[in-house]
Amino acid sequence: MNSLAQELNSLLEGSVAGALLSDLGRRIYFPRGIVAQSAEAKKHAKRANATIGMALREGKPVYLQAIRSLIPDLDPEEIFPYAPTQGVEKLREAWKKEIIQKNPDIGNTPFSLPLVVPGLTAGISTLADLFAGLADTLVIPDLFWDNYPLIFETRREAAIRTFPFYSQRGGFNSDGLQAALRAAAGKKKVILLLNFPNNPTGYSLTKNEADAVVSIIGDLAASGTRCLVITDDAYFGLFYEPDIYPQSLFARLCGLHENVLAAKVDGSTKEDLTWGFRTAFISLGAKGLAQEQYDALTSKLMGAVRSTVSNSSVLAQNLILRAIANPARQKEKDEAGALLRQRYLKVKSIVADRASKAIQPFPFNSGYFMSFQLKRGDAEKLRTALLMDEGVGTIAVNEKCLRVAFSQLDLDKLEEVFEVIYRTAERVL
Repeated sequence: MNSLAQELNSLLEGSVAGALLSDLGRRIYFPRGIVAQSAEAKKHAKRANATIGMALREGKPVYLQAIRSLIPDLDPEEIFPYAPTQGVEKLREAWKKEIIQKNPDIGNTPFSLPLVVPGLTAGISTLADLFAGLADTLVIPDLFWDNYPLIFETRREAAIRTFPFYSQRGGFNSDGLQAALRAAAGKKKVILLLNFPNNPTGYSLTKNEADAVVSIIGDLAASGTRCLVITDDAYFGLFYEPDIYPQSLFARLCGLHENVLAAKVDGSTKEDLTWGFRTAFISLGAKGLAQEQYDALTSKLMGAVRSTVSNSSVLAQNLILRAIANPARQKEKDEAGALLRQRYLKVKSIVADRASKAIQPFPFNSGYFMSFQLKRGDAEKLRTALLMDEGVGTIAVNEKCLRVAFSQLDLDKLEEVFEVIYRTAERVL
């Protein structure tokens, strides 16, 4: 094993983070190679810096005016250079402040400076590299984003254990979560991934449900099981009902227990409507972790990033940083949120007034989506009929679940689209 990896492992020895590392997580490190040496030279090379593979003229990036002219409001240094592996420092600091502001339950609980990754997928995949492997189990609800198995099962060879997302009462199935965690905890290690607002269901925890989930995780940790809990907060903030817990569970988990390592993956993607910017963040928190241990974990995350995607777009990061400083940003975000909530309320009204022998809506209260549960037949058959016969695109999540992204549909289109869905379901199922 590389001596730098051994050094980081020694710093993490005895902590929940050290105990949770996968084989790859133990081996990974950030090399003192080109990137590290270039960063050092940037600070100290007063005479000349000949370290990095970039073309400079008088210390500034050489660029094409055909590109520069498209982005007149940013300096060339904000557009063209490589970004640091861990991300633009000012953006990391600004995003951490935003996390604290949007999640007051964090209080003064320490957590890491967010590390920038190119999108939510890269964030979850990087965490999987560090913490998941052949001997590990990931617990997720049975209605999930289809990238999770590809990341954890196919790439990292971890086992996946699911539990029914909904209880018989119609809310989140806390009892099912508890049973799945206990069943997976035989090796004294478990990975839990929770996504709220959920893709595909568009459901978020109520305040009481959030209390129950935190209590279940706390009890498991108190019994001696080490838990990595990943909160996939891709759709954070899109909450449409007053009884929803309006924060990330990370706020309650990052200081919960010495046996819980909380990992928050979030980003500008949906929060700032910058889907193609591919800019997301990983934040880590655990009760009792010292700053040097957060630094060690960050070095391992940087090693995982360096060895896969190298770094994230400096242009996208600086655009987001500029937007954060813009007083108009929050007002515009509120307007976009109100637009989506208006569509949500319309869909809620439509499905409340319809009865069908073929489909029924799963409970939903947030996010971009709602889903139908099929009472009979196959979701792929319904999806195909909607697409080929009616020209309406939907997603067959599994055999009994059809997802509809109302986020894509203008308000005046909703009645028509849902009428087609109900009519086609009755016809083909």
